[in-house]
This record gives sequence, structure tokens and C-alpha cells, in this order.
Amino acid sequence: MDALDASKLLDEELYSRQLYVLGSPAMQRIQGARVLVSGLQGLGAEVAKNLVLMGVGSLTLHDPHPTCWSDLAAQFLLSEQDLERSRAEASQELLAQLNRAVQVVVHTGDITEDLLLDFQVVVLTAAKLEEQLKVGTLCHKHGVCFLAADTRGLVGQLFCDFGEDFTVQDPTEAEPLTAAIQHISQGSPGILTLRKGANTHYFRDGDLVTFSGIEGMVELNDCDPRSIHVREDGSLEIGDTTTFSRYLRGGAITEVKRPKTVRHKSLDTALLQPHVVAQSSQEVHRAHCLHQAFCALHKFQHLHGRPPQPWDPVDAETVVGLAQDLEPLKWTEEEPLEQPLDEALVRTVALSSGGVLSPMVAMLGAVAAQEVLKLPTQHLPAVFPETQGRGGCSSCPAPEPRLTGRYVAARCTHYLKPLLEAGTLGTRGSAKVFMPHVTEAYRAPASAAASEDAPYPVCTVRHFPSTAEHTLQWARDEFEGLFRLSAETINHHQQAHTSLADMDGPQTLTLLKPVLGVLRVRPQNWQDCVAWALGHWKLCFHYGIKQLLRHFPPNKVLEDGTPFWSGPKQCPQPLEFDTNQDMHLLYVLAAANLYAQMHGLPGSQDSTALRELLKLLPQPDPQQMAPIFASNLELASASAEFGPEQLKELNKALEFWTVGPPLKPLMFEKDDDSNFHVDFVAAAASLRCQNYGIPPVSRAQSKRIVGQIIPAIATTTAAVAGLLGLELYKVVGGPRPLSAFRHSYLHLAENYLIRYMPFAPAIQTFHHLKWTCWDRLKVPAGQPERTLELLLAHLQEQHGLRVRMLLHGPALLYSAGWSPEKQAQRLPLRVTELVQQVTGQVLAPGLRVLVLELSCEGEEEDTAFPPLHYEL
Repeated sequence: MDALDASKLLDEELYSRQLYVLGSPAMQRIQGARVLVSGLQGLGAEVAKNLVLMGVGSLTLHDPHPTCWSDLAAQFLLSEQDLERSRAEASQELLAQLNRAVQVVVHTGDITEDLLLDFQVVVLTAAKLEEQLKVGTLCHKHGVCFLAADTRGLVGQLFCDFGEDFTVQDPTEAEPLTAAIQHISQGSPGILTLRKGANTHYFRDGDLVTFSGIEGMVELNDCDPRSIHVREDGSLEIGDTTTFSRYLRGGAITEVKRPKTVRHKSLDTALLQPHVVAQSSQEVHRAHCLHQAFCALHKFQHLHGRPPQPWDPVDAETVVGLAQDLEPLKWTEEEPLEQPLDEALVRTVALSSGGVLSPMVAMLGAVAAQEVLKLPTQHLPAVFPETQGRGGCSSCPAPEPRLTGRYVAARCTHYLKPLLEAGTLGTRGSAKVFMPHVTEAYRAPASAAASEDAPYPVCTVRHFPSTAEHTLQWARDEFEGLFRLSAETINHHQQAHTSLADMDGPQTLTLLKPVLGVLRVRPQNWQDCVAWALGHWKLCFHYGIKQLLRHFPPNKVLEDGTPFWSGPKQCPQPLEFDTNQDMHLLYVLAAANLYAQMHGLPGSQDSTALRELLKLLPQPDPQQMAPIFASNLELASASAEFGPEQLKELNKALEFWTVGPPLKPLMFEKDDDSNFHVDFVAAAASLRCQNYGIPPVSRAQSKRIVGQIIPAIATTTAAVAGLLGLELYKVVGGPRPLSAFRHSYLHLAENYLIRYMPFAPAIQTFHHLKWTCWDRLKVPAGQPERTLELLLAHLQEQHGLRVRMLLHGPALLYSAGWSPEKQAQRLPLRVTELVQQVTGQVLAPGLRVLVLELSCEGEEEDTAFPPLHYEL
């Protein structure tokens, strides 16, 4: 119970979506971080903004240089009123307003060795190379994490030195994989089979794992980490199990993360031997040439006391010459790189290096800030595993857009407008651009085709869950039925003075029986509420499971000889209530408080007193509960379980609820952690997982899933906004070829960024016609307006299309399969008259175009003709 209160030390409302990415322990460590950011031009402001929003403990700003006009191009914290003020002092107030929990101060003196010792992390932006080398050397000497970042036009550079002995607890920063076990064999090696539907393909050879919750082969529970080998069929070899007990049922396998020690180079060493991770040798070469370009720009600054002038060809050629004269880069300490300098690339960088673009500083500032956030904690555990990412292109998961996003995309395609689409999920993000007639049109990911709100099969949720998501859906339904719908039903009965026989029979009984529970009278005090909660615990997690097993025994076999309890159907086990089990106690505490709230009674948060009270309460009578849980399982019809006598009994019990004030239906609210709503759902789902041997999820995960909260952090959002801004420049800059545009995908936790050219629109053909998704068939307005017969004739004469079916939205206007009589009725009608007749709607005044869909004789099944724009 105490563990639930740890997160109260954080302002959960302020950091709500960020907590689902980093977790409470990491956030608490971030709040203790002391960071120095030197250089408050556009890039420095972006880094500082992200760190303040993420909640570092203290942020010290350093930039004594006065604000000038050029700073206003990309430094969003500055305005004309700040001209001549130091950038740091002018930026401090607005940064502090972003998050009052962060101490934002200004350092006005020089950066000295003693000053650096006060910080865990030092970030230099837009600094001269001499300053970078000086500060970087001192930070490396004293074990202070050091970052240097810079942007020059459309290119950027980021250097990180976290010391020679930096431990990364989890290189992927993802939640350890957990999967339910189907079976474990005895042998050498023992073979572990995962339950159907588990993410077997995410386990890799050599992964370390441990086990929990296994019945039978208990020697594996909480054992030392074991190395696994993944077999071709997806089963796992887990080492010698010959001497272990025979496996019976249940259990989970969990990945054990292995820390990795990383040795970082100091800046002076890295300048001559940069490490590049890229997809191809061409990208490696380009990265090395950009590195040389930055070195040449620093050399030019040192020689001339100024950066190259924007678009000055003389300065640009000087930079190219300086790059050519630089010492060649090395693969290793001895071996130089044998590759020519890309002079054209260096020249382009030099020409545009004087510009500062907001999208570039947003993107690089986000990446730099994300690196800072890794340092004080050495481990930022993403709460949710990679398998929970949504949609996206193949190996590039991206958040699935909502219905409104798909609607906007469809409208952009209809009106031939460019679409910029982006999304984030924790440390992952994507940015895409869709241009009419240039790129393919936006298509929702395959997983987006089904509604996000599509429920799981009722039978699976109620009786045969196999995933934690199933149990959460069940728990959420329990909350609605017990604390909202039942109260609304009882209030309706009280106001209308109706009996159960007059109401919607089985459905009403299903709602009322659990909430009436074992009390059969209206609760009068806290003890009554606890007695009801205990009875409902027994109903759901003990008696109800035993009743299910009576209908479907563990050894039940289907007609074809297949065991009933096999595959995703895991045979459940009833739980025994134990006040020493925190999750058992939490369920009763939450359920009793919600029941009290519904009846307008005072509740209690005293778990110690609740333990003592539970010891004094009589145990619920199974015979009294039998008709309740039998019907609740819905394994028999309501009429069979509830005859006249049962209805009479329930009507009598219901009379107690009509005396007194109306009940208060509870509307589920995820953001108030004191109302017990999330506590109830999380505890109910966890206990359901225990029944069925399903690995449970944490309370935070439960809240995220049930509340449909999308994890988000400022750094990923800023990076994606920057990447999208770069594409916006191209969109508004006039016609451009396909090769100019880029889709982007990034994963800041793994320092991964990929940019790739969009696909061209697919070309479809039908006879002599060729079109893409951006094309339309246009039928100009006629005088007088065309009839349906003339429209069909026009399509055949002009395009060679014999129309088989014509629709306006879902309304069928014409079908070649109609009888001659029905065709004769519609062919003489004007098109607008026909549309109004079929849809029953009057066309809006000023409507210029009717959009029609058609299919034609001889087309293939996957042919999608362009929409027919019938002009009015």
C-alpha cells in the first residue's frame, strides 16, 4: 500500500503524460539534476525550454552577450524590448514561468573550473571551438557530463562526453519483456512454450530471463537470470530442468536487463576520430564530410574573427580550402580514412551557415535535452514496451491517428491540399508530408482501420481472458456496472415506482444483483460497505471462478479430442482471500469506498484499521450468493436462474434502496488519484490476472491503458515539430520534385533518426485510362442539366467506361443489375433530382460539385476509380 503513495512526491498533474514515459523514480532523480546551459541563442533556448518543461531541479543560464536583431529570428524567448540586454537575463523570466517547480538562475561571470564542479551536466551551444575544448577538458577531468551543440543553417552537430566509465542500465530504455507461460518441459535443455498470442518474436538469443508465478516447477521462480535460445517454432530453451519438479501451470517469463558500460572520448580526441552510426557507407561519408565542414567553419572563425558571410562565394571557397587542409579523419587511432572530401557539400554548408532556422534548433535542441535527461539518472525506463507502439510504416511504429485525423487527411486529398502529419509516443515520433500529385496520399495504418474503441469479444473478457488488456476491460466494465449503471437503474426504479418485472428483465437483473450483493439491505455505515466489498471479492475471484470450473472442468475435452482449456484459454484458479496480500486489501478498500460514495456514506483510507475490521466480519455465505454469481456468469438464462420466487426476493431487497436519498452514479475519472477509481480498476485487473495466470501490469500502466493516455515528453514533441517545420519550408516554397521531401522517424531513447523519401503515388490503369489517387474524373456542367442517362452516355463516350454501379456516398443511385422497370424510372431523372430523391436531402445552396463513386464493367476487384466530380 505504501508503494502507491511514493508518486505523491511528484506533481502528477503537471507531469502526467511524462510520467508514463519515464516513470516516477526517474522523474524524482531528474528533479535533483543541476544543469548549466551556456549560450542562449535559438538552440540554447530550445535546450533550456525542454529541460524546464521536463522538470530538472535547477537550471543555470549563462550568456553575457547582448541581444541583437538576428537573435529574434529563432530565439522565441526574446523580443524587441530585450535588445542590448544579455541573452541569459532576458530569457530567465519566461523560462521560469514555464515551470515554477524548476529553479532558473543566471550566472553572469566566466565559466571557471570551480563553477563546473557545481553541476552534473554542462551544455555549450553555439560556442567557439576553443571554448568547447577548454570546458570539455575540465568536465572530462572532473567527471562532469559535457555536451556541445551547434546548428549552421540546415546542418547541426551534437557532441556528448559522459565520462570514461558511464553505466547504461538499459540501452533500449524499454520496459522488460514479460510473457505468459503455456508449458515447460523437463529435460536438458528444458523447452518453454509461451502462451498463444505472446510476443515471442521480441525475445532474442542470449537474453537473460527470470520466472515468477509458476506452479509445480517452483525451482524456477525468482531464480538467477538464465540465458535463453530461441527455437524456430518460437519456443525457448531455458537450460537444464531435468532435476526440477514437474511443471503444472501458470507463470510468467520476464527479461532481465543487462547494464552496459560505455567509455566516452574527450572532445579533443573525438575531433580527429568521430564515431558515426549510419545506414550505409554513403551516409557515413556524408557525416564525415559534415564533420570536416564544422571544423573548417571553426577554423575560419578563429582566423577572421567572424563567421562566413551568408551566401558569400569568396568566404565559402575559403571554408572549402580550410576543410581540404585539415588532418584526415581516422577509423582508428592509426588508420586514416581514405575517402575524398565532398567539396560541393562543404561549399553548400558554408554558404548557408549564417542562418538560424527555428525547425533546426527545435529538432537538435530536443535531441540535446534528451541526452541531458539520461545523465542524472543513467536510466530512464520507458514504462511501456515497444509492442505498445501504434501504427506507422513498416519497423517505424508511430501513433495511430484518431478519427478526426483520418477525416482531415481525406479532406486534404479531396481538395488537393498538402498534408503535414506528425505524432509522438514517448521517446518515439514521426513526421510525414503528403503532396498532391507528388507523393502518395495519406493512408491510415492497418491497425487504424478498426475503431480504437472496438471492444474485445464479451465472452473473452468475461470468462476467457488471455492478456492484461482483457482483464482491464473486465475491470472497467465492473466499475461501470457496479457504481454507475446500477445506481442509475435503482434511481429510475425509485422515481418511477416500477418493479423488476416491469423493467428490462435479464439486463436489469444483471446490473442489480452484484450491487445488492450479500447485504440485501441498504448500507448504513462503513462496516456495511466493507462487508459488501468483501462479498464481491469472494464473488469475483473465488466463487465465480469455481462456478465457471463447474461448467468447464479443467479436464473438459471437446468433441474433436482437443482440451477445452488450451491455446489462449488458460484454466483459471480460484483465489483465497488474504488480508496480508496488499492487492486483496486494496481491492476491498477501493470497492468499499466507491460503494460508500455511491450511497452518500463516509469512507476511509486507513488500511491498518481495514485489516482489523476484516478479521471481525463474518464470511459471506456461499449458498446466499449462489443465485447472484450464477447469473452474473451468464452461463444460464436469466429465466432459468430467476423464477418468480427469486424476482420476488430481489424486489423485496430493492425496496430498501427506495427509502432514502437517490444514489450517486459514479462517472469514471482517471486524473483524481484520491477517488479510488483507478485503484479499483487496477486491483480488480491484477486479481483477475492472478486467477488466469496472466502477467499483470502496474498501476501506472493500468491508468494509461484504461484512461487512453498517450505518453508524451517535451523533447520528442519539439523534435517532431522541428522536423515537420523543415518540410513546411518546402511546401510553401513552390513546386518541388519528390526527391526534395522527407518522411522522418526518430527514437530519442536509442539516438535513432531516419529520414527517407516518400513513395510516389501509385498509378492505376484501366484500358486506356491512367490515374493516381490525386486525379478526378470531371463532368462539366451541362445546359440543361444532364439526366442520369446522359451522364452514363458521357462516361462511355469520353472515357470508354460502362458504368456498373454509381453511388453518392452510401446512397446507390444506379445499378446495372436493376430490373428494366427500375432503370426506366431513374434514367430520365436529372442527376441532382436523383440524388435528392435517393438521399432524402435537399442539396445545399451554392453547392458546386457532387462527388460520385463508380464501378465499371471489366474492372479488377482492387481497382479504385478516381472520384467523379459532377459540376453543377
